[in-house]
Amino acid sequence: MKKMYMAQALCLIAGMLMLTGCPRAGLVRDGETFIIAAVGGPRSLDPTLTNDSASSEIMKQVFNTLFLLDFDTMEPYPSLAESFAFENDGDGNPTLLRIFLRRGVLFHNGDELRASDVKFSLDRAMVSPYISHIAGMIQGTEALGGHEVLIAMRAPFVPILHNLAHTALSIVSERAVREMGDGFAQNPVGTGPMRFVNWVVGNRIELTRWDDYWGPSPRIRDITIRYIADDATRLLELETGGVDMILGIPPQDIPRIEAHPDLQMLRRPNLSLNFIGFNMQRPPFDDLRVRQAITHAIDMDALVSTVFMGVGAPGRGPISSTVWASAVDILPQLEFDPGRARELLVEAGFPGGFSTTIVTNDNAQRIDTAVIVQNMLAQVGIVVEIGIIEWAAYLDMLDRGDHEMYILGWVTVTGDPDYGLEIFHSRSFGPGGNHARFSDPEVDRLLDAARQETDPAIRYQMYIEVQQLVHAAAPWIYTLEGETLIAARRNLRGFEINPAGHHPFWTVWFDD
Repeated sequence: MKKMYMAQALCLIAGMLMLTGCPRAGLVRDGETFIIAAVGGPRSLDPTLTNDSASSEIMKQVFNTLFLLDFDTMEPYPSLAESFAFENDGDGNPTLLRIFLRRGVLFHNGDELRASDVKFSLDRAMVSPYISHIAGMIQGTEALGGHEVLIAMRAPFVPILHNLAHTALSIVSERAVREMGDGFAQNPVGTGPMRFVNWVVGNRIELTRWDDYWGPSPRIRDITIRYIADDATRLLELETGGVDMILGIPPQDIPRIEAHPDLQMLRRPNLSLNFIGFNMQRPPFDDLRVRQAITHAIDMDALVSTVFMGVGAPGRGPISSTVWASAVDILPQLEFDPGRARELLVEAGFPGGFSTTIVTNDNAQRIDTAVIVQNMLAQVGIVVEIGIIEWAAYLDMLDRGDHEMYILGWVTVTGDPDYGLEIFHSRSFGPGGNHARFSDPEVDRLLDAARQETDPAIRYQMYIEVQQLVHAAAPWIYTLEGETLIAARRNLRGFEINPAGHHPFWTVWFDD
């Protein structure tokens, strides 16, 4: 009884504060609808037009890929592909991948999945500038009958199956794309377990179960993802039953969630790395001494303990230690040393410091990071202005290069170091994710060679060398190796955290 009165009191307060944290009149919670609260909404629902996490989260529910990754090993296994075989080209190189598709798979518009849909999907992807680091190795495709596809690669590409598991290479309905044109990005048609219903931009996305799904039928009927930027409001929604799960938990809220009798805290180390980046094409960040000075001026131990409060692990290299071939244990670190920071600024021609800007999206931890960085850099004469920008507009800004310093994260989504380090290839400038505008011909050469190398030991050493070169150039200041934090109602069952992100929401159900 006390719990009921407390919930009613919280709802009354929420109503007076114009919040949205309580079950509203007419809101039916029958155990058939799964409601999730997230920080920000998608950029697009067309897999070829974006690679941001909020968009990919929805694509994961609506589309299927040819392969999936095991959450524990990050090894690929067939999904829409039923079987596959690698073949040599005319020169004897293993650049061909033959895929045999599952039969009887239906798109949400009722059309059967055909080889022509796969060809159409991959052909769109391989020319998209937004996902060139994922699909750029594909040279062409051929549909051989109704359920057989031949993929030709530009050169041997060892992690091709990992990349084919990425949401960017989701298989779309050719007929739907041709009929809807640009409108497909707001009305996606896939073969996934959930069918798209509605998108109120900035507010929510609604999905419903696809009853003709080829795989195990979802136990939940509907999924609604609501977008609530404020951390406190999201948590209040969960506590009072307005939502069943919240994504993006500030570390300071963990004790409150763990102590709540009706909630559960879900945690798992992931494949992400958070960082502070420099636009190396903009002065003064084109000077290595300036980048090193700023790195020396930031007390990263204090920043991490203050902002992340024991969540995750301190960042120490260009890819997380959870990724195969990570070099974090051998890379030298630039320690906190304000005196050395001032010396480097003098050497770079800035004895009195300079003014700059640091931008981030409306994420509480990133904003806190920006404020701490602002205060620390002021101690060595660098005046920092903070810009906080909505997620989609923020990504557009970074793609254009209209920034100086920025705060972001990168996830090695495929579990392979090729993906994690491709962000440092010069071909990945702009939409490809290389917002630091880092360019090194030797890094480009090593990355190109490593993706063709079939000997794991040689490939491993190539990635170590790439990380050493990137680390020495200091395009990023590493902050944190990530840990996924998700809170849910205690009666929620069947959910598993994907360390690569893009969680499968359709697997859940509720205990009575």
